[in-house]
Amino acid sequence: MRAMILAAGRGERMRPLTDTCPKPLLPVGGKPLVAWHLERLAAAGVRDVVINHAWLGHEIERVLGDGSSWGLSIRYSPEGSALETAGGIANALPMLGDAPFLVVNGDVWCDWDPRRAGPIAAQLEGCGWDAWCVLVDNPEHHPAGDFALADGRLLDTGAPPEAPRLTFSGIGIYRPALFAGITRGTPAKLAPLLRGAAAARRAGAERHLGRWVDVGTPQRLAQLDATLDASR
Repeated sequence: MRAMILAAGRGERMRPLTDTCPKPLLPVGGKPLVAWHLERLAAAGVRDVVINHAWLGHEIERVLGDGSSWGLSIRYSPEGSALETAGGIANALPMLGDAPFLVVNGDVWCDWDPRRAGPIAAQLEGCGWDAWCVLVDNPEHHPAGDFALADGRLLDTGAPPEAPRLTFSGIGIYRPALFAGITRGTPAKLAPLLRGAAAARRAGAERHLGRWVDVGTPQRLAQLDATLDASR
C-alpha cells in the first residue's frame, strides 16, 4: 500500500513559527511532527510515501531526503501554490497508483495504527466504495463535528438521530476514482468529495478512540510537546 502525507499548507495560524520552518518540520516530542507519521508508516510495513509541499518545500526535501532514514522511499509532489487537499491528492495520483491509498494530514498527531489501512483498502475494493474516513470525538475548538457515523458508513445528511456527529481526523483511505473529476493542478477541497461519496453511500468510516491532536496553533503544539516529553 502507498501513502501520502499532506504537507503543502502555509500554517498561517502557526505564525511566526512557520515563517521560517514548514509546519510538518516543527519539533514536537523531540522530533519533527512529520517524523511521527513516517515512523508509524514504516512500522506498519508501508514503504512508498508521497509528500506534497508548497511553502518552504525545499526544506522538507532537505530534512527528509529520500526516506531511507526511516526505511521508506519518499517521493515529492511540489505545488507552486497550495492546491487544497483534494487538489493536492489529484496532482499526486500518478505516483499513488491504481489501488486504494492512505492519506494523512501532516499537521495532526494521532496514534491510529496504519496497519488498519490494508484491510480497509481490501474492503473498499470489495464493495466498490470510494472512501473510508477515520473519525474522532469532537475537540473543544470544533464542537459541531463534520460527519455522522452509522453502521460503519460515513454520513452527512439523513443520519439517524442517535448517530454521533464526529470530527474528521485528516486520515483516510481513498480509491483514485474519488478524484477523477479534478484536473491536475487545479485547487479543490476534499470535503465536497466526501459528502458526495457519503450521499451516494460509497463511503465508510470508523471511530478512533485513541489520542488525536490537530496541531493547528502554537498553543496546541506546546501542549502536545509537553505531553510527549512527559511520556518519554
